Amino acid sequence: MTSRLRELIQQLGEAIHESVIESEQIAGVVQDIRKHGFDVLLMLEATIGLNEVTQTPKGAELSEGDAEGDAMSFTPNDLSFLRSLRISVEGDNDPEMDS
Repeated sequence: MTSRLRELIQQLGEAIHESVIESEQIAGVVQDIRKHGFDVLLMLEATIGLNEVTQTPKGAELSEGDAEGDAMSFTPNDLSFLRSLRISVEGDNDPEMDS
């Protein structure tokens, strides 16, 4: 991983942090919890996954569907990420999601 890429990932983390601390909705809910006599400690974990993009022939980019309306395909990493969020994908026969 290059130092520039590390810097960009750091900037992404900072942007996520800023968006959370500046959220009026989050601040309002935290304030309501405090009104009920509780102190709030908010810890969030963000997982950032990177997949290197390979060059594809011009016009061969993936889209949500082609002219016939076929659904786009997912990589094994995509499916793993979706499973971690407890999201199932039609046609993915992972027995882990059935439990």
